[in-house]
Amino acid sequence: MTLPLPLSPGCSLPLLPVEVSRLSPSALAYLGDAVYELFIRTQCLFPPSRAANYHQQVVAYVKAETQAYLAQVLHDTLTDTEQQIFRKGRNAAGRGPKRIDLNIYQQATGLETVVGYLYLTDPERLKDLLSQIISQLSCQPVPPAAQQQKAVDVSLPSQP
Repeated sequence: MTLPLPLSPGCSLPLLPVEVSRLSPSALAYLGDAVYELFIRTQCLFPPSRAANYHQQVVAYVKAETQAYLAQVLHDTLTDTEQQIFRKGRNAAGRGPKRIDLNIYQQATGLETVVGYLYLTDPERLKDLLSQIISQLSCQPVPPAAQQQKAVDVSLPSQP
């Protein structure tokens, strides 16, 4: 069985915003969640450690509470278009997991939507946004709302 490719032959990233506008905010958030988690997993690889340590670090960074915190801190740095995409994602968020406050879940989904949108349309801007995220995670403690689970060191390891 062959799986359908998301892009037709001859079509590559980045896509035009008009092409991406056909996707729902939920689809962009779905993609953004994967892109964000892969980015964080990559950042946590150094210094080398055990898989359990990687997992603890990654969970601390990718959970909704941390993403909501980042969304609040970075909101003013988003362009008008990105703020519009953020609002669409935030407003399209469903109820989410029971353990998370609805507002936190919506903020996290808004950020994931922006990440998904930028992944498809503007890789350079995505790199810039992810750099800002790394700066925030390296310099700021995770807010109290994000510390509901067991405390984990959330400072990213320095790159070699």
